[in-house]
Amino acid sequence: MNLRFFIDRPVFSGVISVVIVLMGVIAMQALPVEQYPDIAPPTINVWASYPGANAETVQKAVIVPLEEAINGVENMTYMTSTASNTGSAEITVYFKQGTDPDMAAVNVQNKVSTATSLLPAEVTKVGVTTMKRQSSMLMIFGLYSPKGTYDETFLTNYLNINVKPQLQRISGVGEVNVMGGDYAMRIWLKPDVMAQYELEPADVEAALSSQNIEASIGSIGEDSKNVYQYTLKYRGRLEKEKEFENIVIKAFDDGRVVRLSDIAKVELGSQSYTYTGSVNGSPGTTCMINQTAGTNANEIITSINKYLEELKETLPEDVEVVELMSTKNFLDASINEVIKTLIEAIILVVLVVYVFLQNPRSTLIPTISIFVSLIGTFAALYVAGFSINLLTLFALVLAIGTIVDDAIIVVEAVQTRFDEGYRSPYKAAVDAMNGISSAIVTSTLVFMAVFVPVSFMGGTSGIFYTQFGVTMAVAVGISAINALTLSPALCALILRPNEEIIEGRKPGFSTRFRMAFDSSFRRIVQKYKSGVKFFVKRKWVAWASLGFVVVLLFYLMSTTKTGLVPSEDTGSIFVSLDAPAGSTLAETAEIMGQVEKELKDIPQIENFNKVAGFGMGSGSGSSHGMFIVKLKHWDERKGDESSVDAISNEIYRRTAHIKNATIFVFSPPMISGYGTGNSFELYIQDRSGKGIDALSKVTDDFLAELNKRPEIKMAYTSFSSKFPQYRVDIDEAQCQRAGITTQDVINTLSGYFGSIYASNFNRFTKLYRVIIQAPSDSRNSMQSLDNIYVKTTGGMAPVSQFVKLSKTYGSESLTRFNLFSAINVQGMPADGYSSGDVINAVTEVAARTLPTGYGYEYSGMTREEAQMAGSHDTVIIYCICVLFIYLILCALYESLFVPMAVIMSVPFGLAGSFLFARMWGLENNIYLQTGLIMLIGLLSKTAILVTEYATERRKSGMTLTQAAMSAAAVRLRPILMTALTMVFGMLPLMFASGVGANGNRSLGVGVVGGMVIGTVALLFVTPAFFIVFQYVEERVMSKRKNERSL
Repeated sequence: MNLRFFIDRPVFSGVISVVIVLMGVIAMQALPVEQYPDIAPPTINVWASYPGANAETVQKAVIVPLEEAINGVENMTYMTSTASNTGSAEITVYFKQGTDPDMAAVNVQNKVSTATSLLPAEVTKVGVTTMKRQSSMLMIFGLYSPKGTYDETFLTNYLNINVKPQLQRISGVGEVNVMGGDYAMRIWLKPDVMAQYELEPADVEAALSSQNIEASIGSIGEDSKNVYQYTLKYRGRLEKEKEFENIVIKAFDDGRVVRLSDIAKVELGSQSYTYTGSVNGSPGTTCMINQTAGTNANEIITSINKYLEELKETLPEDVEVVELMSTKNFLDASINEVIKTLIEAIILVVLVVYVFLQNPRSTLIPTISIFVSLIGTFAALYVAGFSINLLTLFALVLAIGTIVDDAIIVVEAVQTRFDEGYRSPYKAAVDAMNGISSAIVTSTLVFMAVFVPVSFMGGTSGIFYTQFGVTMAVAVGISAINALTLSPALCALILRPNEEIIEGRKPGFSTRFRMAFDSSFRRIVQKYKSGVKFFVKRKWVAWASLGFVVVLLFYLMSTTKTGLVPSEDTGSIFVSLDAPAGSTLAETAEIMGQVEKELKDIPQIENFNKVAGFGMGSGSGSSHGMFIVKLKHWDERKGDESSVDAISNEIYRRTAHIKNATIFVFSPPMISGYGTGNSFELYIQDRSGKGIDALSKVTDDFLAELNKRPEIKMAYTSFSSKFPQYRVDIDEAQCQRAGITTQDVINTLSGYFGSIYASNFNRFTKLYRVIIQAPSDSRNSMQSLDNIYVKTTGGMAPVSQFVKLSKTYGSESLTRFNLFSAINVQGMPADGYSSGDVINAVTEVAARTLPTGYGYEYSGMTREEAQMAGSHDTVIIYCICVLFIYLILCALYESLFVPMAVIMSVPFGLAGSFLFARMWGLENNIYLQTGLIMLIGLLSKTAILVTEYATERRKSGMTLTQAAMSAAAVRLRPILMTALTMVFGMLPLMFASGVGANGNRSLGVGVVGGMVIGTVALLFVTPAFFIVFQYVEERVMSKRKNERSL
């Protein structure tokens, strides 16, 4: 390869690098910033509501028809559903990674429309909603009144009227969920008065339907010769309470009129009384925002924050907005930490290069290469459709130690020419490039080849590997281009020959440093050669070492704890609370008040909210509650006692005295879209149809055994079949004697005890519901049935004459997983155990405790990790990477055996990584694995330096031993430079602290361990393996040559 062209035209060479840098700078401005790429599978949610229905009714009447229709929709992987006693139904459908979320939503909507005719009229009246969204919270904020000027209802509706519409218009926002009910015109019926007038709820509903309507009447004078035309306008829907009070319910012949105000109390209330909450101990409401699949979280939150800042200027006095959770906080802090690590790594690498090259001018050339390669990589990320995320930034940190290699090879080759006596930098550069250009191309291709197979992987792990691998490959590719163009041109321009030593004149600092370094290094080389000689003479030691390392590697791989991504301190904590089954909302709120007092006294907590009636993992229900806790900034929480784990344990300790509730503390999920928290999650399924009570007992037995395991800190379910209920049986014979039907009795009960969505009204520019129901004091006991009357042929009769109540127990919510009844189980690993350990524990306990006809399935991130563990993708990827390198080397060397000498160094590096991970107590997660893939390429690339030079020496006539020893001595310096630049570049990651420290350490420790042990092994065993395989090669190839010559 003639590279004199670039040396002769340094301006042209410089322009190439400047263009690469400029493209990178432009791309940096356009690239989106996010924590992780769009990894989570698309999810589609289907909502429906059946007012007044219990969970069992909702499941049978709403969820089963919808699930039957949705099941099997294109690219679906699994679905879950929940029916609650509040009448709500929710189905979540999960799709394969890479599915277009818009098409998935359309396909689900089409399936839902086929089942609409099977749903009750009350459900279709409210509507069935289909929406694409991720299951994780993007951001949570609270609106509260610190002095208590405004109540929760006002604040909830202030959010709904003034804030929610604006948020919904922000691109990428999937769902804005305000924890509280919209305004509604509540008509609280008086059962005793209605009985006197012989009225039922149906009569009030009919009056509303006929008198609270919008109508088009027409006009007077249209198509006539009149001067004017008049449009006729009906008053339309009513708006104010007074107008509703004047609705005529019944008119008598004697002129008397019964109005709504006579039989009911009318007030502007809330559509739902299932939630109550506060923020920082004051009246307040909470807003939770989800994103749609395939959107950029960072950009969405930036837009939301900008809007909320503008909102603060217009809020009423004594109303404040406070952030409770935002994924952007952790993202910004962790990216800043990675950028700081990047700068530290560059400084350390430059120092290592200076120590080996002993010349500021020589050090400048690799330093320029670092910046050209790093910045230029952003242009490739833009073209590939990637983003600036933790994976791509980590890849750049790893690349620093690699991208200097090519420039160092160039500088060192030129320096060697100076040592040989060259006085012209130009001639030294030209001669040096003629000798090393093919080596640069070969080693770069080998390194990039490692990342080719991983780029074709599918699923979540495939996205991790692809983003990481492509970034690394591009950075190394640009460094090779730079080494073949700009680096030789700079060598010819700025490098100077070695200073001549003149008697009586003191040499310069660089010369003295070089002489001292060379003298020390020569002594190291001599000792190193004696070590290599030991292995060359005793090749069985090298083979025994390889055998031992392979066994050690398989042992460490099988016993190192596993995980998908390491858990980090994200700055937020969720606290889920379950009160005893059947607890009222007031009782749950009182219990939560005790927890609230304890939270106020924890100094590391900045803000928190309280919501009774909704649990993050358990859904809606009067016995559920949650706290969303925002911790102070990481800079204010230094030390282990202020870590998220320590604070979680402190919450458990402070709330241990609260015996009448189950409290579960967990953090937001590390990857958005995989569930509501970072806990493990699975569903116990009843696959034989034995009923919910039997399933509940099986789950309780399973949990009892699971909680005995040391890997489990806590495993629990919010499900209970012990919620007190009354079964309603209607005496059909008695109904017929009274001239009424069962439906008449049910409608009456529903109107008083449930609620009837009777009509709509317009106010505050929005459409609200008119809801009929008896007041709470008229439905607070069994005796209330005596005061509720149904219209019969003989007049009004108490409902209690036709109804028999029997006490029973049931569940507050019912769940299904892939069409089977299921119970959700969540939990946290114990300290010192990973999620992989939990999966193994669950597998063992399930095999021992679950009877025939029952099974379990994981969901969320646990499902993804279990699938990865079961598929052995990681081992396959390692093998494919090694195979690719071997095949490329076979093609380059036209040899099947010599490349084996290169491959033999890889197991030592992999074993070193796992050994260091074990020593540091780290898990085998996606970060460690991506580091290992890079390590395979780097160790192979380094070993090539020995085998290539030894092959050349052998061709020049040396014996096998002489060639191997010569290559080992000559290549020691570049190999040490390669290893030390990588090791020192990784030290900031290895000893990271603060935000994102767990991920940093996983990456840094694995690479440093593999590089140190792999390089040490490579230096001593590769020469011995070269002799063996070169000998075999010559024996086999000589036979072939002899055959061809015949």
